[in-house]
Amino acid sequence: MNANKRNMNFIYINGKIFTANPKQPYASAMVVRNGRIEWVGEQSETDGMNGERIDLLGRRVLPGLIDAHLHPLFLAKAAKQIPCMPPVVESIEDLIKAVHEQSKSHNSGDWIESWGYDEGKLTEGRSPSRYDLDRATTDVPVVITRTCGHIIVVNSKALELAGITKDTPNPAGGEIDRDSEGEPTGILRENAKELVNKVMPVQTFEEETDALAELSPKLLSHGITAITELLARTQPIDYLDMYRAASEKGLKQRTVLYYIWEDMKNDMILDKGKTNRESQNHIGGVKLFSDGSVSGQTAWVDPPFLGEEKNHGIQMTSEAELLSAAEAARKNNIQLVIHAMGEQAIDLIVNTFYGKTGWIADGPSIRIEHAAMPTKQALQRAAETGIAFVPQPIFLYAEIESYLNNLGADRTRRTYPIQSMLEAGIKLAFSSDAPATAWVDPVNPFVGIKAAVTRVAYDGTDTGQDQRVDVPTAITLYTRAAQEITRIPDVGQLTPGYHADFIVLDQDILAIRPEEIDRITVEETYMGGSLVYQKEKTITKKKK
Repeated sequence: MNANKRNMNFIYINGKIFTANPKQPYASAMVVRNGRIEWVGEQSETDGMNGERIDLLGRRVLPGLIDAHLHPLFLAKAAKQIPCMPPVVESIEDLIKAVHEQSKSHNSGDWIESWGYDEGKLTEGRSPSRYDLDRATTDVPVVITRTCGHIIVVNSKALELAGITKDTPNPAGGEIDRDSEGEPTGILRENAKELVNKVMPVQTFEEETDALAELSPKLLSHGITAITELLARTQPIDYLDMYRAASEKGLKQRTVLYYIWEDMKNDMILDKGKTNRESQNHIGGVKLFSDGSVSGQTAWVDPPFLGEEKNHGIQMTSEAELLSAAEAARKNNIQLVIHAMGEQAIDLIVNTFYGKTGWIADGPSIRIEHAAMPTKQALQRAAETGIAFVPQPIFLYAEIESYLNNLGADRTRRTYPIQSMLEAGIKLAFSSDAPATAWVDPVNPFVGIKAAVTRVAYDGTDTGQDQRVDVPTAITLYTRAAQEITRIPDVGQLTPGYHADFIVLDQDILAIRPEEIDRITVEETYMGGSLVYQKEKTITKKKK
């Protein structure tokens, strides 16, 4: 948009605008000037206003969506790996064939990577192993990442390069699966993954930034205008430098980065320039892991997993570590973000900080990511302490087989109790955790919204009707509520003074059947008042 255009008033009329502003939730018109909302109201009130009028054609308008828990770099990389899910891969045999085919044309030094397996969806009903992958190739190292991102499977060549043998001990917070002879099976859980990650080839700075820039249009096509990076690292490439360079190449989303505490605790790279929330890319917090995943049976649960009397998952942090990270976050006025899914993992966090005063004035000081299985006491104490939760509705929807296998039907319906969280007074934001879920298009927010308002999995399984939320609430948890937790300034609602970040839908999300919400597509996405995405329209020629 040129300078003259920026100084003009743009009057958007004939819209069905959901503002996410509780004081003025609905409107039919709005005025945008210099990239920000100047006025919101009814079209009849625009008579006499000067400016260029843009007809929204009666379509539904929402604020730009905010994904409060995402892994953009991982998502960008996964798009170039073998997708280990239907319809490409439906069995371990399919996976072996796909890996073998790729091994024929690999470059020297490259590893073969695949993403997204879920044993519940594979015909064999189990995880692949090194022995399966060795049937595909023993010459090229292979890494298959489970959908949750907490478990990998590698072949013998990768184990060899990583130096993992029968005598290798489990690292703290990790587990090397072994067969009856004590030999590694190739399945590496939680921190054991790092043994392999350390020897994998590192992409160049240019490759990483190009991948992020190339991801941006996909996110815009889903109406996502603000994102988060929940696995930021300082080495070998500092993620903040990477995201800033990617923005120069075309990454348009406003981005908050949360750095892994392990990287930060001995080298706090923070200064006001890096934590300045007015910057398109800035550091918002440090992140720890309290446990793993429900679907991968590494969440720290109580009672144990179904049929696994001794398997309570993996504890990945301690009270002392939480307090140490919190003190560093306090000193730098950033958030403490902790991954926790199981009852014990959530209890450790809530009980550690219960009764303690937060340090951030305009948002939650502590976030619990996922919060799959909170107890009633945890809900009450989290609300009293001001701890926010960031769950992902798509998990139950897409990974229902693993949840039923690991928890049983009754316990599954009690996971992610969104309605109970809201009733307790806990601040919530919705997100996708993409690509860490078993869905071909895991970042699609409309799948998450559908899952939250129906509480029915993709296969029709009831996932807990008493925990449904209505559509306006689900949208709010992807917009204004997500802003309140991520603290990105002036986004998340269409109200005077805020950035003119908004999206135009092809269907009215507030009028169609909830079961059809995942079919919604975005026709236009605007950021700062500029059109940054427009859906291609198919023109059908009429027969003469």
